Amino acid sequence: MRFLRDGDITVAVVGFGYVGSCLAATLADRGVDVIGVDTDGNLVAELNAGRCRFREEGLAELLGDGLASGRLRITSDYAETRNADVVLVTVGTPVLADGSLADGQLRAACAELSRHLRRGQLFVVKSTVPPGTTRTIVRETLERSGLTGSIDFGLAFSPERLSEGVALRELKTFPIVAGGLDPDSAAAAAEFWRRSLGVRAIPLESPEAAEIVKLADNWWIDANIALANELAKFCAVHEVDVIEVIAAANTIPKGSSMINILLPSVGVGGSCLTKDPWMVWQSARRRGVEILTVPAAREINAGMPEYTAQLALSALADLGKDPDTATIAVLGLAFKNNTGDLRATPTQPTIAAFTKAGAEVRIFDPLVDAAEAEDVFGIPVSASIEDAVRGADCVAVLALHRQLEDLDFATLPVAADCLVLDGRAYYSKGKIHSLRELGYHYRGIGRAA
Repeated sequence: MRFLRDGDITVAVVGFGYVGSCLAATLADRGVDVIGVDTDGNLVAELNAGRCRFREEGLAELLGDGLASGRLRITSDYAETRNADVVLVTVGTPVLADGSLADGQLRAACAELSRHLRRGQLFVVKSTVPPGTTRTIVRETLERSGLTGSIDFGLAFSPERLSEGVALRELKTFPIVAGGLDPDSAAAAAEFWRRSLGVRAIPLESPEAAEIVKLADNWWIDANIALANELAKFCAVHEVDVIEVIAAANTIPKGSSMINILLPSVGVGGSCLTKDPWMVWQSARRRGVEILTVPAAREINAGMPEYTAQLALSALADLGKDPDTATIAVLGLAFKNNTGDLRATPTQPTIAAFTKAGAEVRIFDPLVDAAEAEDVFGIPVSASIEDAVRGADCVAVLALHRQLEDLDFATLPVAADCLVLDGRAYYSKGKIHSLRELGYHYRGIGRAA
């Protein structure tokens, strides 16, 4: 059966979190009629009132344009999905403590969809799941409708592979993978992405293959960052700059590409890299395969906040400053540069280590929600950079947002012999030299002291 009709189509996006909102806004911007569905009534009300809680450059404007034009409607009523030709499932899929899928949101969404499913619809799952989930949990729950997958409705998996901060641009440029329950579903999903977003679609033979693609991407990223973090520690003991080493190491070809060691940092966070590798590990273990790289990389990256904190505390002690009486200003709280996302941010355990050592900690981030940050860190966000750094013995730059790139260190009201801790700024040697000329001391992860 053909699961994607010719001409204009209506798309339902089920789960209006970060991924769902970016996807819906982009589709509406390209002229697609979009129905957004989410069970969070407060979120729906906020969005319809023109407020967007997600910090992604351009997202609020796109959502507002879509709502104003009528191309985007946002509701809590699942019955609206019956009017859609294509249903995209973008609900949250966290993991439990043992690394297995917490499938409650996915099961609940599919159960609601089954009550309104009609013949001829195409369902595309984008929530990250272990291999086999689309074929089992999703298909079996949708078939409670009395209709049969591959016969009455199409079903495919297309992984979400976006980076926060640049997601809207990537949606219009990245190729999209589509693995279907059957060839017609795969073809329909691939055609949908080509028509709706104008991007290259990569059809795969099964949903399992597509599910593994997403896991492989994040497994590689997490393991690569773990390598970079251990390389940084190795360079540090030899008084060598890891940034120079990585830049030089990445200049030779390997296979069809180049060696590509990523950069070390205060740690890995966000909703994907901290959980997706565990999906791999747990899924493999259930089938008798022991994956060793996942727990190793997770342990390395999870240990970086403590390593980073000790780097600063040791440097303060070397300067004759007792950490128990020191003031540390942390600039940038999110899990990566140029996003306001605090989910699993490595700055939280870093700050916890500072506090445990007795230091007074002040925090500032121009992108995060202040109430959420106070809840995460237990510290109110300073009203300004100046308030955060006043009298500080250490300025820890843990996320270098664009708004912090032009920070004028010469005018900051810090204490004498102030330490600059570089957790993710990657300051150049020229910048470090300038800081030292201003009287600052510098420490960076894997940077020669």
